[in-house]
Amino acid sequence: MKFTLPLIVLMSFLLSGLATAKGSGHFNPNPNCNNPSIAPLTLGSERTYKYFPLLANKRVAVAGNHTSLIGSTHLVDSLVSAGVRVVRIFSPEHGFRGTAPDGAYVPSGLDKDKGIMVVSLYGPARRPTAEQLSDVDIILFDMQDVGARFYTYISTMTMLMQEAARHSIPFIVLDRPNPNGHFID
Repeated sequence: MKFTLPLIVLMSFLLSGLATAKGSGHFNPNPNCNNPSIAPLTLGSERTYKYFPLLANKRVAVAGNHTSLIGSTHLVDSLVSAGVRVVRIFSPEHGFRGTAPDGAYVPSGLDKDKGIMVVSLYGPARRPTAEQLSDVDIILFDMQDVGARFYTYISTMTMLMQEAARHSIPFIVLDRPNPNGHFID
């Protein structure tokens, strides 16, 4: 019984926050929503005019997976088509193609579709080595996450950012909203 009042206060706070967020018009948690008063969200990956110039004449590493899309085109395909020199791909849990099961070892290797070396950051090593970063001028991170503490993408990003800072490599995050941000559970 002594937890009833704090629980009611917490629930009312959460519900009022949800109502405020839903009515703000700044974020559309459901892109299929037919409500014209909610403005659609433009993703960082779609704003190529902002980050493509930063990649010109650079050796680029992409930290990405199967969710790294611009529309229906993979980010790496878009970069290569635009003449960006992608020298390495860093992959998280589930691998670059998103086919590895939860918690499974993900090996490094050459991506057969792109011919680019994919370095697993979900295997024996969770961080890139100095050698794996030696020919990288800039790192581009683009992965959708579900905002849950048991997902490993955020820790992969953190460790990769730490190594980029250690080696003075610029790091760009193509931020994406939490696709489950409208759920409270």
